[in-house]
Amino acid sequence: MRYLTAFIMMVLLHNTLQAQTYEVGVMLGGANYIGDVGNTTYISPNELAIGGIVKWNRSERHSFRASLLYTRLSADDADSDEARRNQRGYKFDNSLLEGSLGLEFTFKEWSLHNFEPQFTPYLYTGITGFLSHDLALAGNNELTERRRNIDFAIPMVFGLKWSIATKFVLGLEVGARYTFTDNLDGSTPEEFDGGENLPSFGNPNTNDWYMFTGITLTYTFGRKPCYCSF
Repeated sequence: MRYLTAFIMMVLLHNTLQAQTYEVGVMLGGANYIGDVGNTTYISPNELAIGGIVKWNRSERHSFRASLLYTRLSADDADSDEARRNQRGYKFDNSLLEGSLGLEFTFKEWSLHNFEPQFTPYLYTGITGFLSHDLALAGNNELTERRRNIDFAIPMVFGLKWSIATKFVLGLEVGARYTFTDNLDGSTPEEFDGGENLPSFGNPNTNDWYMFTGITLTYTFGRKPCYCSF
């Protein structure tokens, strides 16, 4: 009996997977940081960002989305318009690996099984976790890496996407990540163990942000879905 039950469950799972529409592809663009070092322009990509993306379309208006993105975040006070930062002269470079999971909402009905050209704006949000270095001011007044640390952010993304032929989707998006840390730039080392005696700088009441500006290109597959209620 248990073998029959297992077989039935496998058949149902197979049919469910075949009845959905999926997308898998790449993300490519640029990233920049906004905080206590360098300039404060929100859309000013200065580092290459590359990653992968997967979508599970649950209706013609929303999909579940997961992505993995790698980039570096860097800033230099010499690029700031503020005289105080120019005189201070701090700069840093930090690697960042991001994983994100959430919901994408389209402004118009979007069906990957409609073979006519399609276009729609969209919004994406969810939860983002990222791995980066904990930074701090060293004795030579330079920001240096101490150790790796995991933190979280809220992504706020606006994009536009177009269907290409019958199997591809091209997207253009700009996304801000509001982080739950103020130490991407080494300005608040006391956030982490062992950093209480290290110097801090900048505004301790504001957290850091970083941006991704770029394109997504996905390949679609799966039979026409019977959309569920979520």
